[in-house]
Amino acid sequence: MKATVLIRGKGELKNRMPQSPEEFLREMNVLAIAMSHARRQPESKKMRKKILRQMKKVEKKMRRHAITHQELLKQRWEETPWSEQQAMRIVERIQSVLDRLPEALKQAHERIIGERQVKSSEKILSLYEPDINVIVRGKLGAEVEFGNVLALGEQEDGLIVSWALYEENVSDSKTSIPSVIKGLEVTGNRIKAVHGDRGTSSAANSKKLENMGVADHLGPRGIEAFREKMQDVEFAQGQKRRAQTEGRISIFKNRFLGRPLRMKGFDNRRQAVSWAVLSHNLWVLARLRIAQEEEHRRRREEQRKIAPKIAA
Repeated sequence: MKATVLIRGKGELKNRMPQSPEEFLREMNVLAIAMSHARRQPESKKMRKKILRQMKKVEKKMRRHAITHQELLKQRWEETPWSEQQAMRIVERIQSVLDRLPEALKQAHERIIGERQVKSSEKILSLYEPDINVIVRGKLGAEVEFGNVLALGEQEDGLIVSWALYEENVSDSKTSIPSVIKGLEVTGNRIKAVHGDRGTSSAANSKKLENMGVADHLGPRGIEAFREKMQDVEFAQGQKRRAQTEGRISIFKNRFLGRPLRMKGFDNRRQAVSWAVLSHNLWVLARLRIAQEEEHRRRREEQRKIAPKIAA
């Protein structure tokens, strides 16, 4: 419908519609909200089935009008201010959704009408982004998220020395060793120890870190094992420092990467992360340089104050 709004806004490329594209979108959004609220109502299954059937009726109308306007643009694109390439891009936008709609409808029918599960690997999570995954976070207010796993490794001074955006869904423990290997390459094998939360630890990771000669300060998964390891002063200090990484991630996402990230396609998202890491590191280095210069200035001023007293 958003593409249909674009087409109808250009000249005479219009086809008769009982309601505007914006009204179709509003109607579908109302049904989507009702579907969400129905989960907590009595007879929720019956209500959800009823709402899905209403959604299907609206979807048929929207699809029919979108196809009509798509054909209009194909045949009469010269009447618009767009070039042929720009017009065909809008045609492709509509077609990309049309191609995925049948499978999306089938999955909705299976889950709500048929009450049958759909394999996670087969689920359509977005009509526009086929490369995102279901990420189980287990956090309050974010039990499940959708996107790509991003692993960041930072030095003690805040400089990001390793990063990886994963197209496939991977657990945190699977990202630990690749991050350390990348960090060793960047720092010239100068990593003495690695710290991480309880999700990054595993027996296999501990063995590999030992072979690399890197101290393993990844948090053990078991509560008792974690408490026992907290008695180690170096481990405890590392965990305290590691807690600041959450703030680093927040700065990186909100200030440099952009939230939401507007890049479409996995390759474009990965490129955006690369530029964001570069920008972030330049910012960190500049702050470190400024801090060093201020420290040198402070010491020089202290020396000037001491010098007359010594002379006297």
